[in-house]
Amino acid sequence: MQELRGRVAVVTGAASGVGRALARALLGEGMKLVLADVEEPALQATADELGALGEVSSLVTDVRRFEALEALADHTWAAFGGCHLLCNNAGVSVAQLEVWDTTPNDWSWVHGVNVHGVVHGIQAFVPRMIEAGEEGLVLNTSSGDGGIQPLATQSVYASSKAAISTLTECLDAQLAARTRLRAAIFYPSGGLLPTGIWTTRRNRPEELARERPVPDGSETTFDEFMESMKKIGIELPVQDLDELARFTVEGIKRGDFVIMIRREEMERQLVERARRLAAGENPTGVIPSL
Repeated sequence: MQELRGRVAVVTGAASGVGRALARALLGEGMKLVLADVEEPALQATADELGALGEVSSLVTDVRRFEALEALADHTWAAFGGCHLLCNNAGVSVAQLEVWDTTPNDWSWVHGVNVHGVVHGIQAFVPRMIEAGEEGLVLNTSSGDGGIQPLATQSVYASSKAAISTLTECLDAQLAARTRLRAAIFYPSGGLLPTGIWTTRRNRPEELARERPVPDGSETTFDEFMESMKKIGIELPVQDLDELARFTVEGIKRGDFVIMIRREEMERQLVERARRLAAGENPTGVIPSL
């Protein structure tokens, strides 16, 4: 999609973090935007802010529910007459725990948003986009944590993002065979990201509340994590979200299937994973503290 001006984009998880930055960058390209998020006050504030930059509409959307994505598609077509860029970006996470310390609701919530939410977006939007017969793109947000190399302490989140990477490969191959649409994987990258993913428990629905309290120290905010690293003498790079969003827009315009800062560095990691798998080894290794 080399030409974005005048076209329509939908961004889920748009009220904060990467989603908000991506929406801002797309507005800068002259696109019309539909913003979706489950967090109503933050969504309204973002829509008000970005509305000064271009044509913006918004709808409170719980991506776990297919009917909510159908309503979002209806809203998009009513507002702007179509969709050319669907950004399935909404995502949540839970505490870092051993698998046996996670609970059924941890899995239901995270996979409900991170996996089912993407599938629901595809199911609600792609048939209409195909019918329109125009060039378009489905951009699915994955993560290097799972999509490339899982962190052993993030089994719930990492497995959801591994699913999105595989799903997007399949989707793109299918779309390329018979439509004018394509799909791409977006790996937020470049350094630590100061986003709402660190505190997504604020939006966890009551019916999926954790069945028992998390152990002390297993949940932390971005600022708390950065402070803990400084105390032990580790300075970690932080990626500016607007810069990441502009990089992502350029990847969309180039037609990249994988959009990731310094993606060439994944080759060494993936080759080593392949070597260890071929040797019958676990490429994720062992957590030293266990």
